[in-house]
Amino acid sequence: MPLIESNFRGNKFIRNGHLETMLPALFRKVKSTYSRFRLELEDGDFMDLDCIHQPKPDAPILVLFHGLEGSSQSQYMLGFSRMFSQLNYRIVAVNFRSCSGEMNRLIRSYNAGVTEDIHRVMQWIRSHYEDASVYALGFSLGGNALLKYACDGNYVLPENLVKVAAVSSPVDLAAGAKKLEQVQNRIYLQRFLNSLNKKILYKANQFPGEINTKGINQLKTFTEWDSRFTAPLHGYRDANDYYLQCSALQFLGQAFIPTLLLNAQNDPFLAPECFPYEIAKGSSRFYFEAPQAGGHVGFAMQGIQGAYYSEQRILEFFKSSGPFA
Repeated sequence: MPLIESNFRGNKFIRNGHLETMLPALFRKVKSTYSRFRLELEDGDFMDLDCIHQPKPDAPILVLFHGLEGSSQSQYMLGFSRMFSQLNYRIVAVNFRSCSGEMNRLIRSYNAGVTEDIHRVMQWIRSHYEDASVYALGFSLGGNALLKYACDGNYVLPENLVKVAAVSSPVDLAAGAKKLEQVQNRIYLQRFLNSLNKKILYKANQFPGEINTKGINQLKTFTEWDSRFTAPLHGYRDANDYYLQCSALQFLGQAFIPTLLLNAQNDPFLAPECFPYEIAKGSSRFYFEAPQAGGHVGFAMQGIQGAYYSEQRILEFFKSSGPFA
């Protein structure tokens, strides 16, 4: 019954989920030196992988997948890259299509269910590092996609993929979209929409006549935006169909390898449906921890530049043998 009772109570100087979310994103300064590899995809597109190498040929690998409109340069990605590389892990920080600083080639980009792209990354790692142990970690939207990949059974997982974890992930996408429509979350929603609008306008110029952007600034919710753009560009009928098919929640109970989800109770992005307590209670491989504090991809413990609970907890999970508590 891997439902974990969490003892993390948050940073004593930051007692607010919004501050725990915003302060690390705005003010945490982490440096990691990557080398970039361009992974060419079978459909003619590409993803850029930012890597940190190790001299030991048998060094384990940590694969990182960012959240909505993030990248390998997001502070949480850099934080994990720095910590794990110092512990002699090789790092593969994945930039989803359109997120590496260079627009991707195709009209599609990425979404919360891009398991085919995750599988391609895993295949590439398997082919180049056959004997290395691989651990995968996703954040927010990337965490949902990774959990779906690990649990839905559509792909045979690589034999060297040991464990999977996700942090601050809206595993019920429809509920998460509604949560961000609440008044107190409008600042986050608008920031995401501004970034997404810039990309779709670029795409409209990239593919003349194929994307109708008329009235784009009148779209005020994720449901509207996803129905207008995400769904049709990625083969879904509308936002509801996209959310239904891509939400990882429905697959967590059939996790094939040890899998951890870490969601803070005060995360402003997450609805109650994103806290799968009962699924964890009935599972032997899916672990769920919901600390009182942490915000969205926050979890600072000792000031913004200090230790982060999420980093320590994920490391403990990856290093554990047998049941995790």
